[in-house]
Amino acid sequence: MRIIDSHTHVNDERLIGERDQIIRNLESQGIESIIEMGCDIDTSKAAYELSVKYANVYSAVGIHPHSAKERKLSDYDYMRSIASSDKVVAIGEVGLDYYYDLSDREEQKTVFKEQIELADELRLPLVLHIRDAYKDLEDILKDMKGHINSGLLLHCYSGSSEFVKVMAKYDAYFALGGAVTFKNAKKEDVIKTIPQDRLLIETDCPYLAPTPMRGSVNKPEYVIYTLKKIAETLNMDCEKLGDITYENTHRLFSKMKRTTEGSYGEKRYADV
Repeated sequence: MRIIDSHTHVNDERLIGERDQIIRNLESQGIESIIEMGCDIDTSKAAYELSVKYANVYSAVGIHPHSAKERKLSDYDYMRSIASSDKVVAIGEVGLDYYYDLSDREEQKTVFKEQIELADELRLPLVLHIRDAYKDLEDILKDMKGHINSGLLLHCYSGSSEFVKVMAKYDAYFALGGAVTFKNAKKEDVIKTIPQDRLLIETDCPYLAPTPMRGSVNKPEYVIYTLKKIAETLNMDCEKLGDITYENTHRLFSKMKRTTEGSYGEKRYADV
């Protein structure tokens, strides 16, 4: 079975002390690679540097809605400067968060739109963080559809089955994480509605550890519990579903290389 954890934060302070060991252990846990996310300019730089260090780590760079108020235009210059690297596979995580409202909503919208244009310019897919803001997301995507040319992913999807269908016009992908394993999640209908060729899996570690690890610090190795829950809901063999999500991840993040035997560990890519 081939597994990719499509959304991690192993540079987070809760994992930083064991980060390198976590990465070295991925192969033995059946995880081919992870995609480390940026949330502001500092975490974007850290994600990129980690992806350069390890062959089985890729990076996304972007400004999270929480950090929209701190955005500088020079941040985009940095993203442009590294976008040609094989290890930078997306602009993310970006979007709208109206639950915490840590940045003004108009600021969030502005920075989100800027990054939609940036992703189009760089021909990279978008990784979206959307919370309590699906109507505004739909409005923005409708207005900017001409800039949605390299794919988009709704990470840790928490919306409805109906919105899955709305997003079909944008050829959207959906990543599910540990929250779908929670006792009261009631996401079976959503899982069944997402087209199988648009489904990815993730941990969002160190957040949202799945059952039976709920309450602990989440790690990439726990992605298997999410995979098993989704497979059970779909009445599908877990290994087959792992292969499906693996292929979907490679299709969306087209710059990712399929890892070959012996390529794990501290191996630098020649072009970065």
